[in-house]
Amino acid sequence: MSIQHPQINISRRSLFKFGAGAIGTGVLTAGLGSKLLAAEKKPVEEDITPDKALQELLDGNERFAKRKRRNPDQTYSRLVEVAKGQKPFASILGCADSRVPSEIVFDQGLGDLFVCRIAGNIATTQQIGSLEFGSLVLGSKVIMVVGHERCGAVEAAIKGAQVPGQIGSLLEAIKPSVESSKGKSGDKLENACKANVLAQVEKLKSSSVLSELIKAEKLKIVGAYYDLDTGKISIVG
Repeated sequence: MSIQHPQINISRRSLFKFGAGAIGTGVLTAGLGSKLLAAEKKPVEEDITPDKALQELLDGNERFAKRKRRNPDQTYSRLVEVAKGQKPFASILGCADSRVPSEIVFDQGLGDLFVCRIAGNIATTQQIGSLEFGSLVLGSKVIMVVGHERCGAVEAAIKGAQVPGQIGSLLEAIKPSVESSKGKSGDKLENACKANVLAQVEKLKSSSVLSELIKAEKLKIVGAYYDLDTGKISIVG
C-alpha cells in the first residue's frame, strides 16, 4: 500500500487549517490552531519529525520526574483551539493502571497525545486500528508502548490466575511474553513486563498501515517502561 502525504511547512504558532478526517471517505475537516502565551507553550513545530516527537515525550517525562512540570497546552485558549480539530504529535499505547496517566507523566496537554489504554498495554485489533487512525489520519509521529513496574495484569498472567468474565482474555494475550522471558536473570515480573512491551511493539509494526509510515520515515514505534517509584520512563529494546 502506497501512502502519500502532503507536506505542511507551517509553524505551530501560525493560524492554520488542518485535516482531521473521516475514516471511510478520507474527507478532511478543518482544524484550528492559534498562538498561545510563550510561557504556556512547548517548543514543538508542525513539521516535527518522529525523532523530535520522541524527544519531546522524553523531555516532558524528565520534567515530570524532576518535579518541574510546565503543564503546557492546558489553558482555556488551548481548549478552544483543539475543540475544532486535533493534531496530536504522539500516540501512547499504555496500561489502564490509574497510576500511569499519559498527559501527566509526559507533561503534555489538550490535543497533544492520542492515547489508548488497556490493562497490560496489549495491542488488540481495536487498539491497532485506533493507533493506525492516530498516525495515518491525525498525523501522530511516534507511537510509544508503555509498560510499567509491578503491572497487575502481567503478574496475574505469571501466576496463571483463574479470573472471571473477560479478564482472562487479557492474561492470554500476555502469556506468550511471560514464556519468552522465563530463565532471564533479574526480576521475573519486570522481565515479563518488558518482554510484553516489546511483543506489542512488534505487533504494531506488523500493521500494513503503520509499517508503510515507518518506511516513509513518518513514524517511529518504540517501547518504554515506567517506574512507579520515580516517575521515570526508560526506553525498552
